[in-house]
Parts: sequence; structure tokens; C-alpha cells
Amino acid sequence: MPHHIAPTVIVDGTLYTLLAFSIATWSLIVFKIWQFARHGYQNRRFTDAFWEASDLESAKALPIMAARGPQARIAQRGFGWLNEMQATSGRMLKFHGSPEELLGQALRIQTQKEQHALESGLTLLASIGSTAPFVGLFGTVLGIMHALHEISQSGSASLDVVAGPIGDALIATAIGIAVAVPAVLAYNFFGRRAKQHRQALDHFAGSFLHLVFNTGAKQG
Repeated sequence: MPHHIAPTVIVDGTLYTLLAFSIATWSLIVFKIWQFARHGYQNRRFTDAFWEASDLESAKALPIMAARGPQARIAQRGFGWLNEMQATSGRMLKFHGSPEELLGQALRIQTQKEQHALESGLTLLASIGSTAPFVGLFGTVLGIMHALHEISQSGSASLDVVAGPIGDALIATAIGIAVAVPAVLAYNFFGRRAKQHRQALDHFAGSFLHLVFNTGAKQG
């Protein structure tokens, strides 16, 4: 009896695995939609307030509500670096070199952190999209083997006997594809959105760097 029960348990386990994949996929989709919408709103609000400021000192003192989001954190990292450099008079080893290059490096590091946050979860979506069909196929193969075993025991190979068990087994493949398609589409969509956000962050970091050294501003 154990060898009869095992295929059924494995097939059921496959379906539960696909269900977990589906829940993870749609949870990530909802979270990423919220995350991109929130960051987009925060970036627009901060950008408007930043470029409407009269000078860098005014931009640094923006209200908390207006100074949120990835671009705001990049600016705060830049202001923090300038403050630290002035406070130490550039005597620390990490300030040895071209100030423009060093500040640019600090901004790039912060930009990479923001990008990693935006890309979080995309690897899981890609993994689900690529593995779900194979998980479903695995369940289908075992289900068909189990169905054929049951058919051989019944001693009948008529269509009425074969259609039901084989049809039930094929459901796993269909579910695997149904789980994979949203994951792949979401991965491609959010991947493009993350690339667009990265370009916007790079552009802002470059503009901030140019603004600091073009005006010769010294932050205190």
C-alpha cells in the first residue's frame, strides 16, 4: 500500500507547491505595484521641491514630508558627505583625492542601494516563472504513472476508465503554466520599471554632483 499512496502524496505536494508559488507571485506583484507607485510619487514630490529651492542650503532643509524617497536619500547622502568633509577639513583618508570623484562615488553607492531595493523580489519572480511549468510537469508525470497503475489493476483500458485519471493528472501541468505566466510577465514589467527608475536616479545624482561643484557650494 505505501507505494500506492506515495504517488498521490507527491502529486498533492506538487499542487500545494504550485499554490505556494502562486501566492508568492501575487503577493510580490501587489507589493511591487505599491512600492513603485510610492517611490514614483515620492520622487516627483521631492524633485519639485528640490529644484524650486533657492539654493542648496534651502534644499537641504526641505520639510520631512517633501524629503522622502530614493532621490531624497541620494541627496541626503550627498549633503551628509559634504558636511562630514567640511567637519573634518578633509583630513581623513577617505577624503583624500578629487572631491568631485569621491562625492560621485558616494552618490553611486547610495544609488545602487536604492536600485537593489527596487529590484528586490524580481529574482524570485524569475525563479517561479522558470520552474513552475517543470514542477507542474513533474506532478503530471507522477499522476499519469499512478493513473496507469490504477487502470492496470482495474483490468480495463476503456476511454471511460482512462480519461478521468489522465485528465486529473494533466491538471498539474496546466496549473504550472498558469502560475508561471503571471510571474514571467510581472518580472519583465517590473524589470523595465526598475531600469527606468535607475536611469532617473542616475540622472538626479549627476545633476546633484554638477550643481554642487558648478556653484562651488560649501556645505556646513
